[in-house]
Amino acid sequence: MQQNAPSPAHQRHDDDEIDLGRLFGLLIDHKWLIVSITAVFMAIGVVYAMLSTPIYQADALLQVEKKSSGIPALGDMGDMFVSDSSAATEIEIMKSRMVIGTVVDQLKLTTSVRPNYLPFIGEFLARRSIEKDQVFIEQFNTPSDQVGKSLRLTIEGKVFSLFGADDNQILTGVIGSPAEVGDWLLHIADAVTANTNEFILVKRTRLSAINSVNSALSISERGKQTGILSASLQHADRNYAVNVLNAVASEYMLQNIRRNAAEAQNSIDFLEQQLPELRNNLSSAEDQLNNYRTQSQSVDLSIETSSLLNQVVELEKRINEITLKEADMSRLYTREHPVYKSLLEQKANLEADRAKLNERVQELPETQQQVLRYTRDVQVSQEIYIQLLNRMQELNVLKAGTVGNVRILDDAVVNPSPIAPKKSLIILLATMMGGMLAVGVVFIKAMLNRGVENAEALEDEGITVYASVPKSDVQEAFNEKLIRAAKKGKTQHLKANLLAKEDPTDLAIESLRGLRTSLHFAMLEASNNIIMISGPSPGVGKSFVTGNLAAVLAQGGARVLLVDGDIRRGYLHNMISANNDKGLADLLVGSDDYDLYIQSNSIENLDFLPRGTAAPNPAELLMHERMKDFMKRASKDYDYVLIDTPPILAVTDAAIVGRYAGTTLLVARFGRTPAKEMAHTVKRFEQNGVEVKGAILNSVERTANSYYGYGYNYHYGYAYKSD
Repeated sequence: MQQNAPSPAHQRHDDDEIDLGRLFGLLIDHKWLIVSITAVFMAIGVVYAMLSTPIYQADALLQVEKKSSGIPALGDMGDMFVSDSSAATEIEIMKSRMVIGTVVDQLKLTTSVRPNYLPFIGEFLARRSIEKDQVFIEQFNTPSDQVGKSLRLTIEGKVFSLFGADDNQILTGVIGSPAEVGDWLLHIADAVTANTNEFILVKRTRLSAINSVNSALSISERGKQTGILSASLQHADRNYAVNVLNAVASEYMLQNIRRNAAEAQNSIDFLEQQLPELRNNLSSAEDQLNNYRTQSQSVDLSIETSSLLNQVVELEKRINEITLKEADMSRLYTREHPVYKSLLEQKANLEADRAKLNERVQELPETQQQVLRYTRDVQVSQEIYIQLLNRMQELNVLKAGTVGNVRILDDAVVNPSPIAPKKSLIILLATMMGGMLAVGVVFIKAMLNRGVENAEALEDEGITVYASVPKSDVQEAFNEKLIRAAKKGKTQHLKANLLAKEDPTDLAIESLRGLRTSLHFAMLEASNNIIMISGPSPGVGKSFVTGNLAAVLAQGGARVLLVDGDIRRGYLHNMISANNDKGLADLLVGSDDYDLYIQSNSIENLDFLPRGTAAPNPAELLMHERMKDFMKRASKDYDYVLIDTPPILAVTDAAIVGRYAGTTLLVARFGRTPAKEMAHTVKRFEQNGVEVKGAILNSVERTANSYYGYGYNYHYGYAYKSD
C-alpha cells in the first residue's frame, strides 16, 4: 500500500486538472439513475406530444404587379395612376386593421366558442371522434362590461342555456331562434354535440380579434423583388384557417381594386364639377359672337385672321390640357416635385406664345379683332368642353375596367398533416433534457458529496491509511435490520454472529487479515497492546471493524479481549449473539473483578465485555481509577485488547479512553465521511493528548468512478492502488 503523501506541486496539479475518467466513472456508477430520469422525461414527452392540440397551416399565393392603366388608348393620362409599391408595403397593407378588421366583421370572429372538455385527455379523445363538436352562432351581443369574459354554454337537445362567471343563468332559448334578455342576445343557428354538451363562449373586442388573426397570419415575399407573396395562417381548426386566409386574400385584392378605382373616380368628380360652368361659358361665347355679327354686319374672317385664330385656339387647347393635368397632379405631388415643375415650365412657355399671338392680334382692324376674339372664345370653349366630355368618357371606361394590380394565384389550402406539435422532436428534446438533467444531478450530487472515496484523500490530509475494507452485503443487511429494530425499540432481540465467523472468505474479512499484519508493525513502538477504534461520527462502521478485527486476531492464535466502550449506545453484543445483562458500566460502578463480566464466545481465543447497564454519567465512569486498573490488568492477561468507543465529534468518551490505549485507529466510511472531518477528528484527539496512528477506510465499493479515476481494485480481498 502506498503511504507517501503527494507533493504540494503534484496536489495543485491534480486540483486544476479535470479528471475525465472520474467523470465517466460517475456516470457509469449512476447509470440506472440516469436511465430512470431519462425514461421519465421521455414518457412525459410522449404524453405531451400525444395530448397536445395539433396545429394546421393553410397557405395561399398572391401576385402584386406594377400598377398600370391597362388601356393603351389613354396615353399619358394612364401614367397618372401608376404608383409602384414594394412588397414590404403590400405586406403591411395586408396585415392592417383595414383589411383584417373587415375580415373579422365578415366572419364574426369577435364571437369565440370552444368545447369544454375534460382536462388533459378530453380533447385528445374528442379528436378521435368522427363528429366534431361545433356551435354555429348567428348573433351574439353582450353588455359592455361582459366583453372578454368566459361564459358557459350548455346544450340539451335543441335547448341551450347561457351561464355567467358566477354560474348564474343569464338566458335560455331554442336553437334556430334568437334569445334576448336585456342587453343579452344569442342566436344559435345549429350545433353538434357529439362528445360534450358544454362550451365556453366569449365575446371578444374587435381589436383583440384582429390581433388574434394577425398573430396567426404570416406573409413573406418569395425571392427578391418577385412580387409573389406567400401567406399562411396557423390554427387548430382547419376550416377556420382556410376560411380566414381566403377572406384576408379576397379583402386585400378588393381593397386594391377599390383604391385604383377611387383614383379615377376623383378625376371624374372633378370633371363633373367643371362641365356645367364650361357649358355656360360656351353658350355665352356663342351669344356674344352672334350678337356682334348682327350689330356690326361683319363678314367672315380673312385668311390671315383665320390663321391667327387657329393658332390661338390650339394654344388655348394645349394650355387647358396642361391646366387639367396640373389639377390632377396637385393631388399627387407638391409644386417642388420635378414632374410638377416640368409641367409648370410647359405651361409658362405656352402662355408666352399666346402673349405673342395676342400682340399680332392687336395689329388687326378693330372689327377683325372683335370677331377673332369672339370666335376664339367660342372655339376654345367648344374644344375644352368636348375635351372634358371625352376625358370623362375615358375615365368611366378606366373605372369600369379597373382590375387592380393584385391577383390570387392559389386559394388557401390546408396541409393534411399538422405542422405542430412535432412529436418526434418533442420526444427527442424531452429525452435529451432528461438525460442532461440526470447527468447534472449526478455531477451535483458528486460535488456536494465530500465523502472519502480513496485512500489518497486521507493521505493528503496527513492520515495514514492502514486498510481499505470492502463493503459487505451481509453486514449491510444486518445494519438495516438493526436500524429498523432501533426505531421500534427492539434491539435486544436482534442477534447475529460476526462476519468473520459466518463468512470468513468475505472480501471484508480478507482485508482485515491484511490489517492484522499491518498492526503487528504499527504496534512495535506502542506503549501497550490496547487498541482503541473510534470515528468522527455515527454510522461509519466502528463496531463492525472492531468486532471482526478482534475475531481475525483471535483466529490467528492471539488471545483477544473485545470491549464495548460505548456505554451509552453500544450494540456489539447484538453482533456477536451475546447478552448485555452486565458489562463495562457495571464493572466501573462497583467491582474490581472483571472476570465476572467477561463472556466467552464461539470463536476460540476471543472474550467479550459488553457495555452493560446504561449509565447516566459515562464520562465520569471512564475517568475513574477502576477503568485505569481494568486496562492494566486486561493488557497483561491478553495479547490484544480492542475497545470500541463512541464517535469523538459527538461525545468526549473516546478522548478519555484514548489515554489508556497504546494504539488509536479511526474508521472512515467510503463516500460518506469527508476528509476534512477526519482531519478535524485527528486534531480533536491531539488536543486531548491522544496520538492517532492511522485510519481504516470502511465499506469501500467497487465503483466505476474509483476504477476509472483512481485505479482501485480488489484483489484477493485487498484494496490496493495500481501504480
